[in-house]
Amino acid sequence: MKASFLGWIVLTHLAIAAPVRDLQALLEVEAKVQAVAQKRVPLTVALIAADASSSGSGVITSEEGLILTAAHVVQGSETMDVVFPDGKTVKGKVLGANYGKDLAMVKIEGEGKWPAAPRGASKTLEVGDWVVATGHAAGFDPARTPPVRFGRVVSKGPGNFFTTDCTLIGGDSGGPIFDLEGNIIGINSNIGQALKVNNHAGVDGFKEDWDKMLNGEQWGKLVLDPLQNEDMPVLGVAIDWSRAGLIVGEVSKGSKATEAGIQPGDVIVSLEGQKIRNLDDLRNELLRKQVGDKVKLAILRDGKAMDKEVELVRRGDAQ
Repeated sequence: MKASFLGWIVLTHLAIAAPVRDLQALLEVEAKVQAVAQKRVPLTVALIAADASSSGSGVITSEEGLILTAAHVVQGSETMDVVFPDGKTVKGKVLGANYGKDLAMVKIEGEGKWPAAPRGASKTLEVGDWVVATGHAAGFDPARTPPVRFGRVVSKGPGNFFTTDCTLIGGDSGGPIFDLEGNIIGINSNIGQALKVNNHAGVDGFKEDWDKMLNGEQWGKLVLDPLQNEDMPVLGVAIDWSRAGLIVGEVSKGSKATEAGIQPGDVIVSLEGQKIRNLDDLRNELLRKQVGDKVKLAILRDGKAMDKEVELVRRGDAQ
């Protein structure tokens, strides 16, 4: 990738939201992106099912050949061809997958000391953070290495997901997204309504499921719309919208809302101090939260104002 082209990308994003205040800072960002591209592109592999029924991308994260990818890339497969950017091909065994988080593992068969990228953290990401995404866009192509996309974090959530403006297309699924230090912070999950608003499964989603995946367990339901994902945090109440506002119609038995004292007929006024005028406002506030977070709700009950603290639950548990 030529430096002049990379500089153009940086300046394009600066026009949107970047606090790079001088030329020296710009050059530092550019140098970091170049370093990530140089070191991590060789670790970005293409994954192709043995029967060619599916394909995508992945990233090597251990010297033993452990590959992180998206669950929907390996769905229905026991083995995958692992293709390196230089065309070298080895066999990989599909291990475990959490389809609810769209995360999966593949292990290169045979011994070897493989180059690997370290894992960072996704929960600590902030809107506006610089990120670098790679993947075998449109499938493996021997005529070029995996394209590198550069952008910013647009939003955090829902659940384990986050959104960036790195342009992705088919074939990028399962590929890695890095911070500027070259740490894996997420896996490309699916393309949003616009090509520049795309969803990534956070790398922190592997932590609590690590051993289960290594042991080959597969579970969860694949829902590529994160807003409908079973792991999305919710209040656990049904909402009836009217001119009077957001009215609690029913409280789920699987939620913590009953313990918090929420009752049918309560009108939700604000969440964490942010005024809630409609369902979009409520959804946008919940997108910033995680399951288990406790949020402060301001409600009206028979015209009387009161505050309630509610612990958010998984959508899949709030039935």
